[in-house]
Amino acid sequence: MGTVSKIRRSNKPKGYIPVSTLTLFAFSSAFFPRVLTWFKFPEVINLLHLIIIPCVCLLVIATTKIKERANLVAARELFVALTVFFGITIASAYLNGAGFINAILNFLLLCEHFFMLLALILVPPNPDKFKRLQKFIIFASFANLFAAYAQYFLGYGDSNPDYIQGVFYESGAGHVVGSSVSMTFGVYYFIVATNRPLWLRASVAFATFWQMNVADAKQVLFVFIVAGGLLLFTKFNDTVEALKYLIGLVVLGGALYWAIYNVSAFGAFLTWARPEIYGPDGEATLLKTATFRIVPTFYDSFLDPLLGLGPGHTVGRLGGWMLDSYSDLLTPLGATIHPASLAVWSAVRASWLGDQSSMFSPLFGWAGIWGDLGLLGLGSFIYIWYVVWHRLCLDDLSKFLVLNVLVFGLIFSQMEEPGYMVYIAIIIGIRWQEYQAKAWRKKRELESSNIILQQKRAE
Repeated sequence: MGTVSKIRRSNKPKGYIPVSTLTLFAFSSAFFPRVLTWFKFPEVINLLHLIIIPCVCLLVIATTKIKERANLVAARELFVALTVFFGITIASAYLNGAGFINAILNFLLLCEHFFMLLALILVPPNPDKFKRLQKFIIFASFANLFAAYAQYFLGYGDSNPDYIQGVFYESGAGHVVGSSVSMTFGVYYFIVATNRPLWLRASVAFATFWQMNVADAKQVLFVFIVAGGLLLFTKFNDTVEALKYLIGLVVLGGALYWAIYNVSAFGAFLTWARPEIYGPDGEATLLKTATFRIVPTFYDSFLDPLLGLGPGHTVGRLGGWMLDSYSDLLTPLGATIHPASLAVWSAVRASWLGDQSSMFSPLFGWAGIWGDLGLLGLGSFIYIWYVVWHRLCLDDLSKFLVLNVLVFGLIFSQMEEPGYMVYIAIIIGIRWQEYQAKAWRKKRELESSNIILQQKRAE
């Protein structure tokens, strides 16, 4: 009998694109667009991720065949939380006469990374595909790190270190975003890349730290320290773990304190060492809290404290920057602005601290959500993060990353920075899927053991 070649025929239709490939494309649309604008692509390419990511998520929802209970429960809770937040956003827009485009853009800026998480949850566990995704994230992280060092050695930061921005070049706070991504990668790589030598992982972590320092993005280190301290509070039921984190924080904090006062390269941190600008009447305190004094002066309804002044009408990323930067595109689509945004910007310009550091800016994430969407919007947004923490953060790394985001929300508009937020979402999603894959394998091994045991008993 002749040899017959066995050809495995794919049951996928012609033109089929794997979900993992679509996910990589969606991630890249948020992470790399500044690279394209650097090569003179039109600025509008920076907004394409607002279309691509939701479309990929909807496609995954429509085609998923996931049956694992953990995936379905997490996806359902996250979807419900997003739906509630969207409903409040629409209600706020209706109450305040905000443009429909305001509501959609504001919702996507705050939530598109949750759509990415939703897509990852609904993908069946497949270690090979998620390894591919992980490798691409590591590639993107190194690309950002190498780009930042290239900018440093080419002298981009000689006149202003803020221009050391990695792949986020020529964006408003690109040095902070690039450094945030790099330091996140440093922690992630050190913990996850256990198949690499310790010296290599430590070198990568130090390189990401040094990028933060030469880019003068010291608020990133501040956020990491605060997030680490908050993570410590989750460890009090485990004395050994709590001591490990406490000792680590004390050692790192002591080393940083010594370096600030003894190493010239860390001298920029002394910018904040001015006690006179803090306190109830200090300039830093007054500027940072300006939004909470200015926004209520524009209330004209008893519903305004609950639903805010409308999406994009105060100090979020949309109202603070985008409506002005993309006015040629958004105004014809019905975008609306509000005098509250201008009033807060006037307070920034009137303060001598206004251009010193984003640490003192009154335009920051949590203030923007409160100003735009009121207490109901703020509460529903916190609930989304509660679902992520409760359902998807299964290890300390994921919890640490979430705490970083929440602390960044107290400083600037980092919670609405697409590249950074999608990066964080991808890492949390990969970590969650890794744990689900382990649980799935254990379940299958247990089932196989039970079958073998039953067969032996039957014999």
